[in-house]
Amino acid sequence: MEELANTILANIGGKDNIESLVHCATRLRFKLKNSALAHTAALKQTPGVLMVVESGGQYQVVIGNDVSQVFAAIEKQRQLPDQAVGAAPSAGETLFSRFIDIISGIFTPFLGVLAASGILKGLLALALACHWLAADSGGYHVLYAASDALFFFLPIVLGYTAGQKFGGSPFTTMAIGAALVHPTIRSLFASGGSAAPLDFFGLPLTLLDYGSSVMPVIFAAWFSCLLEKRIQPRFPAAIRNLATPLLCLVITVPLTFLLIGPLATKASQGLAAGYQWLYALFPVLAGAVMGSLWQVFVIFGLHWGFIPLMFNNLSVLGYDSMLPLLLPAVMGQVGAVVGVMLRSRDSKQRSLAASAATAGIFGITEPAIYGVNLPARRPFLFGCIGGALGGMVVGYVQSKVYSLGLVSIFTFAQIIPPSGVDNSVWGALIGSAMACLFALLTTFFFGLPAPANTSTTDAPPTEQDSIRSPISGNIRELASIPDTAFASGALGAGVAIYPTTDSLHAPCDGIISGVQPSGHALTLRTAHGVEILIHVGINTVQLQGQHFHPQIVQGQRVTAGQLLMHMDREAIEAAGYDPTVLLTLCQGADEASIQLLQTGQVQTGEPLFLLHTDHHPSQA
Repeated sequence: MEELANTILANIGGKDNIESLVHCATRLRFKLKNSALAHTAALKQTPGVLMVVESGGQYQVVIGNDVSQVFAAIEKQRQLPDQAVGAAPSAGETLFSRFIDIISGIFTPFLGVLAASGILKGLLALALACHWLAADSGGYHVLYAASDALFFFLPIVLGYTAGQKFGGSPFTTMAIGAALVHPTIRSLFASGGSAAPLDFFGLPLTLLDYGSSVMPVIFAAWFSCLLEKRIQPRFPAAIRNLATPLLCLVITVPLTFLLIGPLATKASQGLAAGYQWLYALFPVLAGAVMGSLWQVFVIFGLHWGFIPLMFNNLSVLGYDSMLPLLLPAVMGQVGAVVGVMLRSRDSKQRSLAASAATAGIFGITEPAIYGVNLPARRPFLFGCIGGALGGMVVGYVQSKVYSLGLVSIFTFAQIIPPSGVDNSVWGALIGSAMACLFALLTTFFFGLPAPANTSTTDAPPTEQDSIRSPISGNIRELASIPDTAFASGALGAGVAIYPTTDSLHAPCDGIISGVQPSGHALTLRTAHGVEILIHVGINTVQLQGQHFHPQIVQGQRVTAGQLLMHMDREAIEAAGYDPTVLLTLCQGADEASIQLLQTGQVQTGEPLFLLHTDHHPSQA
């Protein structure tokens, strides 16, 4: 895992390029200071990395079930204290991406214990329905306390994680959350109208039940962290660590009970009522939309926008009707990956599909999506269609869950209401089974194109691409380059040329598959599907486009020798940067595929190396 961690760090621009890092069940979620320093194409080809996704202001590296070990290895490499993650949005970051980043940062740290608590609650409901446990037994009470503790004391947990996310003291915000569910406050609330009206130094005090609430403590934590940043620098260092949390508690807790809490609670109730109104109007349509698009939302990280709504429904209504709609979406992808496993003749693909199916049943669909279904395209599409069909059934019967957790096979137990098994439970089972079966059958019969089942003895003969020098200069070994990512080979095998001219030309026929916004780098895809990265200079991304003048655009077809770029080599060197041109094979080939034809000096257009490939010609 340490080797994978080092490769990831090298490809995201080093540990100094990390503003914050968290992880969820399957992916590392980076917030990078400069995303242009990341080498996404190379990272996607790294063994152990399933996919790289940029969404919601985050640079997400999908690892799978070993994500926690990779995270620990990266944190060990960073050797840095927890960073404040409440910094102002970077340039170009939208409010929506900022919202997604905040929500994921607050809820991600306790997803594991949340899933465990939800599963335990569901299993207890199943045990009561099947009369395996009595509701008045000691065993039930103890296990119920274990399952309900996280939800009951949710304001304390959210206070801690929100404090971390907003860049303040998490223990101060945790204490604010604890004040909301303190026994004194709860007993006063429980007394209702029997006690005299309370006030806070003359201001009327509204007491509400904040157990399991979400929004009040998040807003209170945000205010506390904002206050902390304002007042902390004003105190002398000798009393700062005492005075700052004291003032935060004295100001924020009363303000929360007087204003923030009641307003946030009203907003929560309004949000829940609005959702219920829309859901009651179109439950079948809601099922179709969520069942078909949920995995698409997951791919782009947009699913975090729905998490607070589910929590809010549960805390206000006592149940949530959105999460059951996601069961067919998950089971549809499971069915599709099982279809691949049964149909494929590739032993490696079958093994990967089998493990992905197992993970998917327990709610982890990323291995199925990124490792199998999405690369094959049709299985992913069939999984989404199956999710839509099953979601319509679940929406029609209006299934609900009474605790939250990962959407998995255990969710069926969480759908069991306190009164026992009803039609909504059977509807969820039927809808999920329909999604799984539809995706399995369509994938088995139509999901894999013919080449996937062709015998390896029918493979095409080896082809050659003649790669010419894109510029005149002196050939250097890639290992001698003062850039760890290139020198280590993490970005692919290749060569380096110290230029003696200012014009960069196409080394072969192909399609421009990518152009960096700063103009200093581009990728060229050959006719045999090999991606060649052409990178001008070391760390020249910091020039932000100065001295680079690209003459092509992404998607353009070029021929060998065609002008790709003008650069001002003297200005680049005067600015303190090495102008060495780097050619690496970032996808579709390796070092064994290269037959170097030149050493020493080379002229533009001269044969540089032969590239041997065993790929079918690209149809792009």
